[in-house]
Amino acid sequence: MGRVLAIDYGVRRTGLAVTDPLQIIPGGLTTVETPQLLAFLKNYLSKENVERFVVGLPKQTNGQDSDNLPRVQAFVEQLKKTFPAVPVDMWDERYTSVLAQQAILQSGIGKMARRNKALVDEVSATIILQGWMERRPLL
Repeated sequence: MGRVLAIDYGVRRTGLAVTDPLQIIPGGLTTVETPQLLAFLKNYLSKENVERFVVGLPKQTNGQDSDNLPRVQAFVEQLKKTFPAVPVDMWDERYTSVLAQQAILQSGIGKMARRNKALVDEVSATIILQGWMERRPLL
């Protein structure tokens, strides 16, 4: 079994989360500057067995597509071309940033750490992955 890697794609930064090899536990991986994302993924997949990507699907709270959707769709096409053997699932990412900020606040970390937007992106990716895992199809 391989890992599942979740991607919270952003214009500047992209949060990443990954499961353990048995796909039981999700956890934050890192946040990468978006222009370096594909290079990071190539390096990561050269070392780790990733059997699926889960990419956050940007929607507005009313269910309409967000302004970021065309960028995410273009990235997903690039991801599929770069890693044709790895399937890509899309997962609704509404409210993940709010949930991530709440989780960080409840964790008790200091005020300066809570302002770290990269941490919010990584936690958001973890929330996307957790949601997908809870409702994933039997693979």
